[in-house]
Formats: sequence, C-alpha cells, structure tokens
Amino acid sequence: MKPAMLLLCHRIPYPPNKGDKIRAYHLLKFLTEHYRVCLGAFVDDPLDWKYVSDLEGICEETFFVKLDPLKAKLKCIKGFVTGDALSVPYYQSNELQKWVRSTIKTHKIEKAMIVSSVMAQFLADKNLKLSKKIIDIVDIDSDKWQQYSAKKCWPMSWVYRREARTLLAYEKQAVEAFDASLFVSSAEAAMFRTKFPASQDKIGYYNNGVDSHYFSASDSYSNPYATAIIPLVFTGAMDYWPNIDAVSWFVKEVFPRLRQTNPAIHFYIVGSNPNDEVLKLALTEGVIVTGRVEDIRPYLHYACASVAPMRIARGIQNKVLEAMAMEKTVIVSALGLEGINAENGLEVVVADTADEYIKAVNEVLNNSFDKMGTAARQRVENDFNWAESLPTVIDLLESNNQEIQR
Repeated sequence: MKPAMLLLCHRIPYPPNKGDKIRAYHLLKFLTEHYRVCLGAFVDDPLDWKYVSDLEGICEETFFVKLDPLKAKLKCIKGFVTGDALSVPYYQSNELQKWVRSTIKTHKIEKAMIVSSVMAQFLADKNLKLSKKIIDIVDIDSDKWQQYSAKKCWPMSWVYRREARTLLAYEKQAVEAFDASLFVSSAEAAMFRTKFPASQDKIGYYNNGVDSHYFSASDSYSNPYATAIIPLVFTGAMDYWPNIDAVSWFVKEVFPRLRQTNPAIHFYIVGSNPNDEVLKLALTEGVIVTGRVEDIRPYLHYACASVAPMRIARGIQNKVLEAMAMEKTVIVSALGLEGINAENGLEVVVADTADEYIKAVNEVLNNSFDKMGTAARQRVENDFNWAESLPTVIDLLESNNQEIQR
C-alpha cells in the first residue's frame, strides 16, 4: 500500500483553468501516483464546488473550506494589529487546522507539502512531528505586492508596501521552517536566494509544464471570431489585477493607434470573472470581453497573435506558454517572459512600449514571423514538460540527502 501524505492548497486545484490551479492540479495528480494523498484546500469560487467529486475520486481524503472574500478581508484587519502580513489571516481557518491535526494522526502521515506560503501556518505546530515538509511557494508574492504599490495612490500604496515587507518576512520564516522550498522557475528561485542567502541551499524550483497534446494547433476547432476581422487575443483570469492592468493599458495606449491604420483589428479579452473596469473596455469599438469560455483553444488557434503586455508579473505566465504551444506568435513584455528561455524574434516577440507593440503587430500582419509558431512550440515541448519537472518533488520527499535543483 502506498504511504499517506498531506497536501494543502490555498485554492482548490480543479479545474486547472488558471495559473496556480494548473500547477497545483498537476502536482496533485503526480503525487497520487506515489502516495495516498489527503488534500485540504480553500474554495473561493462558488462555481468550483461542483468539481469536488473529481478530486474525491483521486484522493484518499479531502477537506474543503469555503473562503468568503468579504469575511476573509475583515479577518485581515487582525494583521494591522499584530504587525503580520494581511495575507496570512486572510487564509486563517480553525476548521482546516483541526482537520490537519486529525488527519495526520489518523493516517499516520509523516510527509506533507503545501502550495503557497500562506498555507505554512497550518504546519507550524511542532507537535505534528512530520519527518518531511516541503513548500511550493510558486511565485515571490511579496515582490508582486511591491509592484502593486508602485501603481497605486496613497493610502493603498502604503498598504501594499507594508504587505510586501511583512509577507517577505513571512516567506523567509516559511523557508526556515520547511525542509525545502520550491519556486516556479530558476529565475524566481535565484531572485529569492538574493533576498535570503542564509537558506539558499534549501531553495529550488520545478518548471511548470504544458499539456502539449491538449494545446495543439493540429486539432480541429470552430472559429469563434466574426468574419473579415483581424483578432488579437489576451487570455487569463480577468479578476486578477496584473491581467486587468495589462489589458487596460493595451486598450488605452496601443489599440486605438492600431485601429487608425487598420480598422479590421479587434481585441478579444478572453477570461473568467471580468471586473467592472474590464467590462467597460468593451465600450471601445473593436474590443470584445467574452467572460468565461468553455475552451480557450479556438480563440488562440484563430487569433492573428496572442498579446501579453504584462506590466506586473512574477513567475511563469501560463498564458504565454499555452499560446506558444498552440504555435501562435506571442507578443509579450519582458516581465511577462521572465522564466521562459525563449529567443526574441525567433520564438516570441518582446515588446514593452506602445510603439513596439504596434511595430510587432504590423510585422505579424506582414507575415514576418511565419515560422515563429513552430519554433515556439518546440521551446515549450523542450523546457516545460510535467513528466520531466515533477520528479524533483518526489526526490525531495524521499531523499534524506536532498539536492535542490538550482
């Protein structure tokens, strides 16, 4: 019989329809090949409750806690009183803590893994007597809050700077308390080592992967676009501020100038939960906000190009990898390409200013990058394969003399 282990996620890892859930789902699926996984997670989207049975079918035991965003934000106030990061009380749960203690005891669990630094609080009790604890921090969230602060006015700029400082301190504590800490890319791990050199030997990474069979340009899709238009597409969860910021900037600074010279160009914003700011962008002629779609592949397949004008980013942009796997020309900011070793001009087009995006789109229309899609897919197949990256996790869980991938 396979041994039992504990996996805690800050968000239910199914369906794998956004960056953190994609990574957590493939991690879970891989772990179930080696362990009887007891999974605990929060559910912050009411639509995700219908997928609970999918996870119950592959796990030894599951426990899901409803995360009410309003109540969670009220709990954050405690952080101002204690001086802690606000993100930590946001995910505080006595229910989940009780389940963790009971499950470890019942199943005689010795190994545990968590996804996201905010989940470290549930394994802080030394009486749990775990022999191995691994944390998948994924991205340096503290740095993301620092980036947010530069884009906001006071008082939110002050709140975000405070969160960046206090969350970094919490991330460092988590690294100290766990046997190994993993990030989404070698670049992300290297950056964290510079922030915390004392524990650099415990800091590693495993790359994200892409299901290249699923994201394939060879399949037959129905064209979702109207005829006689030139579609540019952005994909991603549209209640996520870096995505909101990216499309807002593109619509305001780039898109009107593109339409002046070519009115056939349309911009499709494809992703779930668009907030009011994103919905208002659809008032601009030629901008279409789809909301949640069942399948993003047709939107990528028939697009002229995929754009990812990220001005705030950490870790790996799955939207970029998925478009590359679909053999699309991807026009992406330097920040959005971080962690992806793709060559500018051969496998992607890097653009940061409005002028650079306009030049890149015009070059796409002139067929300047007609071989880029093939090269882009090859890069993804070579570097972003779950079957090659995930064994790092098993090695760390099972080895006494751990060698962190650096």
